[in-house]
Amino acid sequence: MVSQPSAQTPPLEAGDRLTRPEFHRRYANMSSLKKAELIEGVVYMPAALRFKSHGQPHGRIMGWLSLYEATTPHVALGDNATVQLDLDNELQPDAVLLIQPEAGGQATISADDYIVGPPELVVEVAASSVSIDLYDKKRAYRRNGVREYLVWQVFDQTVSWFALESGDYQLLAADAQGIIRSRQFPGLWLAVDDLLAGRMLQVFSVLQRGLATAEHHPFVESLKTAANAKK
Repeated sequence: MVSQPSAQTPPLEAGDRLTRPEFHRRYANMSSLKKAELIEGVVYMPAALRFKSHGQPHGRIMGWLSLYEATTPHVALGDNATVQLDLDNELQPDAVLLIQPEAGGQATISADDYIVGPPELVVEVAASSVSIDLYDKKRAYRRNGVREYLVWQVFDQTVSWFALESGDYQLLAADAQGIIRSRQFPGLWLAVDDLLAGRMLQVFSVLQRGLATAEHHPFVESLKTAANAKK
């Protein structure tokens, strides 16, 4: 009996409606594809990214978060890492900041090295307020329990930082000094006007002030205690 060849895996195409397992199977089979996302069951394949509207803002966000990660044990920063949320959503956010699983974080890392479940903080760099980041993605992140969601709308010169409260996202307001403070990550302070103006030394200085506050040290100690308890 002659065996029949297996059917070829279909390529991903923008607009396909797939389950997450089928999306992941097809995506894994396309090694040349750099980024595709499944958002509420629909495949999205973003166009090439420009420097001023995405690459540079993305780099600045990563620098800000890298400083926080470096000073906060058991917190991990990811850049464009795949996040498997539910059967309709597999995303690659621009940045994630998560509490490591051994310290009580709500996301885990799968055997094949993907984030499974909601990171504590997700950051997306969007062109403007009409972007999918503020609609379908936001809905998926909220439903799956991402505690905080930050969207930098580059053309609109706006940063929207949401915190999950009673099942819905509430916008975090800047204080009189123009600083937004994370509720999930004590000491994670963002000088919004300085970020929008590209004054990164001031952004880092404000973050250092947050890291020096009384709220950051107990948070670090609580993470260490949780991690040691699981050893």
